[in-house]
Amino acid sequence: MTTGKPDVAIVKRMTASMSHRGPDADGFYADDYVALGHRRLSIIDLSESANQPLPDASGRYILVFNGEIYNYQEIKHELNDYPFKTSGDSEVILAAFSKWGIRCVKKFKGMFVFAIWDKIDQALTIVRDRFGVKPLYYFNENGLFLFASEIRAILSSKLVPFRMDENGLYEFLSFQSVGSPHTLCKGIRQLESGHYIRVSHGKTEVCSYWNEFEKHQVDFQAERGKVLSTVRDLMYKSVERRMVADVPVGAFLSGGIDSSAVVGIMSEVSSSRPNTFNIYFDEEEYDESKFAEIVAKKFRTNHVGIHLKPSDFLDQLQPALSSMDTPSGDGVNTYVVSREIRKAGMTVALSGIGGDELFAGYPVFFQYLKLQRFRNAWPYSSTIRSAAAALVGKTNNRKQRLSQILGLPSVAIEQFYPVSRTILTHKQIADYTKLASRETALFQSLHADRKELSRLPLLSQVSVAEYRGYTQQTLLKDTDQMSMASSLEVREPFFDHDLIEYVLSITDTIKFPHYPKQLLVESLGSLLPKEIVHRKKKGFSFPWKFWMRKELRNYCTERITSISQRSFMKQGVLEDRWERFVNGDNNIRWAELWIFVVLEEWLRNNETR
Repeated sequence: MTTGKPDVAIVKRMTASMSHRGPDADGFYADDYVALGHRRLSIIDLSESANQPLPDASGRYILVFNGEIYNYQEIKHELNDYPFKTSGDSEVILAAFSKWGIRCVKKFKGMFVFAIWDKIDQALTIVRDRFGVKPLYYFNENGLFLFASEIRAILSSKLVPFRMDENGLYEFLSFQSVGSPHTLCKGIRQLESGHYIRVSHGKTEVCSYWNEFEKHQVDFQAERGKVLSTVRDLMYKSVERRMVADVPVGAFLSGGIDSSAVVGIMSEVSSSRPNTFNIYFDEEEYDESKFAEIVAKKFRTNHVGIHLKPSDFLDQLQPALSSMDTPSGDGVNTYVVSREIRKAGMTVALSGIGGDELFAGYPVFFQYLKLQRFRNAWPYSSTIRSAAAALVGKTNNRKQRLSQILGLPSVAIEQFYPVSRTILTHKQIADYTKLASRETALFQSLHADRKELSRLPLLSQVSVAEYRGYTQQTLLKDTDQMSMASSLEVREPFFDHDLIEYVLSITDTIKFPHYPKQLLVESLGSLLPKEIVHRKKKGFSFPWKFWMRKELRNYCTERITSISQRSFMKQGVLEDRWERFVNGDNNIRWAELWIFVVLEEWLRNNETR
């Protein structure tokens, strides 16, 4: 949108920069007030009539949409008076919006960002899903409003010059990703999850339509058997919804509890055998293929093992980093796996991510419970804690974080969680850069809702913090940008809001995992093989510490030397730490150096757009 007549050529330039997100079709709409563009990855209703921008039957509303509405068939039954011309979910959004307005979003179950232009009211409404599975960036200055699924599209418009945003930079150095509403580009913002934005006649309004506390009533009298039955029912419904597609649906299968649960349910709710994919390695330390094969055999899946060597990952490192629309210290793993699954012929794949966040699978859950033992004495122990912090020392990141925790004013989740998830502490950022210390967006978000958070069970408090922190800003963002770089759509059954709202209301007594993700495992009965449930958790990781000291040494050295010369850096500090790291100093974590390598690569790719 712009105060003058919009230029479709600019929109075409923007969509061209995102062709990987939609290689099957493109389309454009323009009038005197707005120009819209769309790239399509065809999954539901493959006909040309479903291409976008899509008008409603009256011609009043124009839609562009990224994502999937899984329950669109159910909603369609409530819209019998609408003359549908397509069989997909896009037109259901239009019909629902024309009937119920913005309230329609309450009915949608899915991952989505959609924008609807109202030609009569001359109003643009953009909505982002509840957990931020699908991204939305926008620029709104001097009568110009631009929006897109990727930052690179806005920069490709040539209407927004690249300028570093120090708030975004601080976020990235703190958490290895940039949290909403910031970005690394001054003037470009992220629309927060569970929000919508309305632009009309020069006025912009951003509103929340959902948060994690909508159904936070905790049932302290709930019976365990009933809870298990409900969790099972919600899990099955979630997986079944996410299998709706007019193309083959595959699944990531690591052999862990979460992906195995998804595949097991797929085998029971579908009439066809699931297509499963597993990456395997020669190195036993990183290989989990034997567990994936146990699951594949039990559920009779069409299983494909994809053998990759370290050289394969290193060969794909540069393309992976170039594919990052927003920089991330993680994500290369997802790029490599998504690329291989897409090459195997899949357009859609289900993933098990999100199980750890919901069923207390991360160490941070137990760390928080232990810390709560001291919450009553915490305000009266500042002298003891200060002495302990001094004794801990500050020789490495772990000790700095512990020292920072000991100095917190309380052990409430909004204080503890942001510190627990930092890649660089405030002190380390001050050591490396000239940036002034500041509150992070994550802290501000949790602090604003501290009263609502305090009413949740302790494990659920950590889950909400995870959703707003690492999960949304790193895990989901990486999954989306790295899979879409390969034109693969990933769907995550553990991010079903019905499931999450219910599990957040379960007491710690029932949810506490005496073995990994006990509540999930017990709710599924005998579905999962015992070898999967009781094996040691590995996680999908690469030996970055060794690669950075050997195969990637020259690559990293060149970028660390380059970023050290930038105006926001303190001269010599990062280069000294790098030299000590490559010479074997194990007090220096690879991750705190890698984020500078990634940042420099991203800056090179975007400063000249």
